[in-house]
Amino acid sequence: MKRIKDFVPVLLLCVAAISCKSQYDAMLESNDVDAKYAAAKAYFENEKYQKAASLFESLSFLTSGTALDDTVQYFWALSNYKYKDYVVAESNFEHFVSNFPRSPFAVEARFLKIDCMFRETLRYELDQTPTYKAMGEISQFMSDYPDSDKMPFCLQMLKDLGERIDRKDFENAKIYYTMEDYKAAHVALTNVLKEDSDNIYREEILYYTAMSSYKFADMSVQQKKKERFLQFVDDYLNFVGEYPESSHRKELDALYRKVKQ
Repeated sequence: MKRIKDFVPVLLLCVAAISCKSQYDAMLESNDVDAKYAAAKAYFENEKYQKAASLFESLSFLTSGTALDDTVQYFWALSNYKYKDYVVAESNFEHFVSNFPRSPFAVEARFLKIDCMFRETLRYELDQTPTYKAMGEISQFMSDYPDSDKMPFCLQMLKDLGERIDRKDFENAKIYYTMEDYKAAHVALTNVLKEDSDNIYREEILYYTAMSSYKFADMSVQQKKKERFLQFVDDYLNFVGEYPESSHRKELDALYRKVKQ
């Protein structure tokens, strides 16, 4: 009897769970627009975003072309966004912006689409095509809505994405230094600043540029050392001129004194 009594609460919980699931599934298959919309909103407000998204998606077929169309489509996208399914949410918002450009939700949808793109961008060491695409979309949004309250968020996203690209450019050039191909490192690092003089890693780039020229010269045959050390002197003077208080100054000063001898 004790075992049966212990089993009853478990059985009741299972029945309740099955009942709830059946109720949700029934609503998912229902054609009652008002009831399904109310259920979808209830799930959304209770932060059950995955279920809300499924209901709004199902509802979208019933409300297509009606006054509820843009609202349902927007909340379908927003549910996926809240559920952190940014790939699907971006697609939802893209569809929304294309189909409902005059909707009251249009500007917010466009910003959230951009936010999805920002969240989907890849680590700096991977292909940065999505990063450039996101930066283009953010810049266009800022141009179209210069008075938007989203402007601070857009500026921060651009800053973060720009820093990611700066790091990728720096790390790609620095890899030659790591591989001890100092001539290629010098060329690659110099080119980084030719293409983007405001790279946030400028100090490190100039440091590794000087170190590359020193090590390349030091490894050269005797007849070419003097000429190549002169390149180091130029790089050294450029560095200390810009960053006289750098933590790298002591090391480079020692190399400069050695070269002068």
